[in-house]
Amino acid sequence: MIDPEQFRHSIGLSDIAIERVVFDEGNVLKIYVTSTKKGCHCHCCGAWIEDFFALGEEISLRHLPMFGHQVFIVLRPERYGCPRCEDRPTTTQTLDWYTPRSRLTKAFEQEVLLTLINSTVEDVSRKQALGSDAIEGVLKRYVAEQVDWSRFTQLPIIGVDEIALKKGHRDFVTVVSARLADGQLTILAILADRTKATVKAFFKSIPKRLRATVELVCSDLYAGFLGAAKAVFGRRVAVCADRFHVAKLYRDGVESLRKKEMRRLKGELSKTEYESLKNVHWILRKSDADLSADERRIRRRVFEFSPKLHQAHALSEALTAIYEAPLTKGQGKRRLRAWIRRVTKRGLSCFNRFIKTLTTHLEIIANYFIERQTSGFVEGLNNKIKVLKRRGYGFTNRKRLFQRVYLDLHGYALFG
Repeated sequence: MIDPEQFRHSIGLSDIAIERVVFDEGNVLKIYVTSTKKGCHCHCCGAWIEDFFALGEEISLRHLPMFGHQVFIVLRPERYGCPRCEDRPTTTQTLDWYTPRSRLTKAFEQEVLLTLINSTVEDVSRKQALGSDAIEGVLKRYVAEQVDWSRFTQLPIIGVDEIALKKGHRDFVTVVSARLADGQLTILAILADRTKATVKAFFKSIPKRLRATVELVCSDLYAGFLGAAKAVFGRRVAVCADRFHVAKLYRDGVESLRKKEMRRLKGELSKTEYESLKNVHWILRKSDADLSADERRIRRRVFEFSPKLHQAHALSEALTAIYEAPLTKGQGKRRLRAWIRRVTKRGLSCFNRFIKTLTTHLEIIANYFIERQTSGFVEGLNNKIKVLKRRGYGFTNRKRLFQRVYLDLHGYALFG
């Protein structure tokens, strides 16, 4: 015989008494309950009322599974009349473990959210045998569509980057994130576009108490992001060009020269000699410590055939060494200027574009040496968003994307 009292403890719901338990067809378990709570707040005047009026219509609420069965809590909620209001309106009692007009218990809603972390609505729909609209409704109830500033006491480091909502389309949006004092990563906004005006308006929307705590803004070298940060935060906050975006620019210079030189060598060398230089593309990207003896031999042969490529590679490694050295901002600037002079002296044109960028943004690039911060956390978040987009075949709704990113970042802490 089924003991209703044991079921009451198993399902973990308060203010109920179990009338009966029915194992239905299709692995469905229905638990019929009544409320043991007397009274509710009047929906008109807000006063507590206890004048019982009638039982409402029966509702069936999906709950956490048990014994491999889908569980439904079946309840006829009590209705109470208000003696204080003129027309004696009635109010339907709602118990703490479900939300009015929802057909799921709060416990099951949180289970749905946990299942949705790093997954898709379609997958959760199949796993839980639940409609996609119901899942979207749960997400909307529990996860806000924009940042809640009251959660933060400070925002020491802000990151800004761009991402396309759909692969192959140029519908870029701006992702604004933050790394908090405890190292936690959080998302602040997904803005409609990447214009300076849009980013500036968002920075201004940050409450003054939090704006005062910003110490660093990390970004790539896009003028819109840099200009917005300078306009709002001024000189008090260091605007730092991400080291790895800078590194990509000067390594692109070496790569363009490599392609040019390899085309030349293909015409000048015998087929056997040229084939002995295979994989040089990847070899030149590796550090000395990561090279095998075979790879060192190939690199040495390439440099023998192309002294110019040897010089460019050495200058690229020298610039990386500057970034690795424990320098102050002033020392870093002097070393970067000395590097420019070395390139100019050797007459290497492959770095011309990078030198122009370095000269224009020297202050912002050298700000790296103040705190040695990078946009690594921004890029990590962007990769997470890209995976999320691929799983969901793209997102067109920025608010929904914000919710999903927020859930993936904080869902286990909130609902685990």
